[in-house]
Amino acid sequence: MTYDARIRDLIAHAYAKAPAIKNIMDGAGVSPDEVRGAADLHKIPITRKDELVAIHQANPPFGGFLAIDPDTLPRIYISPGPIYDPQAPNPEANEGTLAAFKYVGFGKGDRVLNTFMYHLTPAGLLLDEGLRACGATVLPTGPGNTDLQIMMMQALGVSGFVGQPSYLMTVLDRCEEMGIPKEAVPIKKALFSAEPYTPNQQARFEGEYGMKTTSAYGTADLGFVGYTRQGVQGFCLLDSIYIEIVDPDTGANVPDGEIGEIVATTFNKAYPLVRFGTGDLGALAGEPDAACAGGQQLLGLYGRSGDAIKVRGMFLHPNQLMAAKMAFPQIENIQAIITRPGNNDYVTVRLELREGESGDGLGDQIKALAQNAIRLRIDEVVIVPAGTIGGERAVKDERQWE
Repeated sequence: MTYDARIRDLIAHAYAKAPAIKNIMDGAGVSPDEVRGAADLHKIPITRKDELVAIHQANPPFGGFLAIDPDTLPRIYISPGPIYDPQAPNPEANEGTLAAFKYVGFGKGDRVLNTFMYHLTPAGLLLDEGLRACGATVLPTGPGNTDLQIMMMQALGVSGFVGQPSYLMTVLDRCEEMGIPKEAVPIKKALFSAEPYTPNQQARFEGEYGMKTTSAYGTADLGFVGYTRQGVQGFCLLDSIYIEIVDPDTGANVPDGEIGEIVATTFNKAYPLVRFGTGDLGALAGEPDAACAGGQQLLGLYGRSGDAIKVRGMFLHPNQLMAAKMAFPQIENIQAIITRPGNNDYVTVRLELREGESGDGLGDQIKALAQNAIRLRIDEVVIVPAGTIGGERAVKDERQWE
């Protein structure tokens, strides 16, 4: 079925079954009959994350996007907002959703460290399900406990890794410290996500350790969107998603090859998201690489159109900092600065205090609030003189990715 036919079918279904989609289309004066294919999607307004939050809050718990009986949901996650994300079984899912796993070669006989979190957010279980669908055996380790992971890797002959590339760098650094030679590291297949995959990392994993690797692009709301392949610029997109690139200011579609905001429509009739604005900047290839098997090709990711920054796989929003400020009236201004010494993100929160206020114990309280509310570890909290933050961005990304 062509993209046009699939989009036509999806819009008709979503309009009939998902009240939120009907409300969005009715508000724009668009009927399902007017959306005959990809060229007509622009008639439907873009729904961005902040709007999605508002829709969910007005119609809890799923905002009217769920098109199936909620009692049939296998899992429910939470993402910042808060938004309760239903993991709806996708009746449109096919072998194409496993493309990234199969490209790396995961299959029967592989034992794979899954170092993504298994609770609250979908990454851990999403990867777990994909690996098992390919026939691999999963070691659900989650992040951290590096020495234990290395022990398991050696004892069980682990051949695969999924997680953030910076964490595999940490594992390999620790192996070197422990005197484990490169040829004794059994990992030969790796799938990464949640942060950029740098050329230096790729050279180490593939050149020094002989691994086959890929980096997957995805979001909590959409799941996997695409993955990298050797010799292909950017990402081959999965056939479960249709991507448009739009001007972040006007919402108008931009020509192929030009950078704009990534807007996604999911072919999941159980939980359809139509024209969801990701806030990520990207560009589409006019003629996708043949290796993308007839699907779309995203030429690259070029930052964020909004103010949210992804840190260790989690988005840090300025409004989350404002919530912390409201929780502690002694704070005049607050700012988060993201740096990257070595292989890991480092989060520093800077605070300006109101005149006469004390910062005693405030750092630990801020760290605890961030950990509990948005599951993000704050590495350092510093008190700075009044006027230091001024009109700077609330979340400032100073990481260098080579």
